[in-house]
Formats: sequence, structure tokens, C-alpha cells
Amino acid sequence: MSKAFTDEEAAELPRIVPPRAPLPAGIPNYVTERGLRLLREELAALQAERLSAERAPEDAGRMQALAALAQRRAEVEARIASAEPVALPPEPRDTVRFGATVSTRGDGGVRRYQIVGVDEADASRGKIAFVSPLARALLGRAVGDRAPLRAPRGEEALEIVAIEYAEPIAGDD
Repeated sequence: MSKAFTDEEAAELPRIVPPRAPLPAGIPNYVTERGLRLLREELAALQAERLSAERAPEDAGRMQALAALAQRRAEVEARIASAEPVALPPEPRDTVRFGATVSTRGDGGVRRYQIVGVDEADASRGKIAFVSPLARALLGRAVGDRAPLRAPRGEEALEIVAIEYAEPIAGDD
């Protein structure tokens, strides 16, 4: 069997730490209250994981794990340090702003998106980063407006059918 497929070599490979979602240079790190709370929870989990890894027997795997945890912790700490929480806009809340949940109608039917910070974005849950092309197309628009969006399959006009702002709820995930 080739050495490339042995457990010994697998233990020697450096851990790959996937990078955080990029925040374009010069763009503030806007976060929702929920997004900031999630970053703090992630930092606490990383600290607990580090304590657990420190108790493990000393070997190359432990050192790699500690190095990866230190890198991830530094990235989260930097995001928390640069975070700029954005409060809900004052009334009337009739235009799309950061934190809004927007319902649109387009070629794919009615869809809902919440505009959030980069670290909170999760397209599978309808949470889109404020720097994404879709969010940029929606920001500043009102119900009834059409937002042109250039998509891989061509240009599409999304009609804004509803805008909602919800006060943060403890435990909202």
C-alpha cells in the first residue's frame, strides 16, 4: 500500500482552517445583534475547545489542533473587535435597510431574505450578506419597487412585496 494512504501520514498533514467569509477592504463590519451574539458564542466555544485540546496527550495532532484553534480564535476576535452593531431603523420602516426581512417576487416565485452581516449570512436559511449583489440590489428600495438583479441565467427584476423588521428575540437562530 502506498504511504500516501497510511494513518501515519494523515496525522502529519497540517490542518486546513477554512477562511471566514471575506469582508471587502474598506467596508465596515456591520452586524445584527444576533450576529454579534453568535460571534461571541463561537469565541466561547473555541476557548472551551482549546481547553479540551490542551488536556489531550502531547503529540503532533494536539499541536496542530491548538494551532488551528488559535488561528480561528484570532479571526473571530478580530471580527468581534471590528463589529459595528446596527440598530433597527426608526419608524417608518418602509425602505429596505440592514436587518430587514424582504419578500420579493420574481421568476422563482416569492422568496424571503434577511439582510445581515457577513458572518451571519447563510443563503440556505435566507440570510444574505449586506455586501452581496442581491442585498445591494434591494437596499434602499420600498414595497412595489423593482430591483434589477443580474443573475447567471440573465437579468431578473425582483418586485419587493413586503418589508419587515423584527426586534431581536433571545435565542433567535
